[in-house]
Amino acid sequence: MKKPRTTRPKAIKDRAAQTAAVIAPASPMAAEAPPKKRQSPLQFLRDVRAEVKKITWTSRRETWITSVMVFIMVAITAFFFFFLDKGLSLAMASILRFASSGS
Repeated sequence: MKKPRTTRPKAIKDRAAQTAAVIAPASPMAAEAPPKKRQSPLQFLRDVRAEVKKITWTSRRETWITSVMVFIMVAITAFFFFFLDKGLSLAMASILRFASSGS
């Protein structure tokens, strides 16, 4: 639910005070999280099963396409860095050759 935007000074001050209270609680005890309720292992397994049912698994085709795309991107990146490394090596070698022949 979106809060209505107001430009009244009192409303702005109130909103700033609420935000400050959330960011920096008044007491150190207020910063602690409330204690979690104990849950039986059977209920935990039921909750896990319910969450697993919500998962949308990718199909074999989607997995194959994604794997091929990753392989292509890795190959492109490898070629890019290979040629970049070779180019910088040649440039550095020519600079060092020029520097050593000059003295």
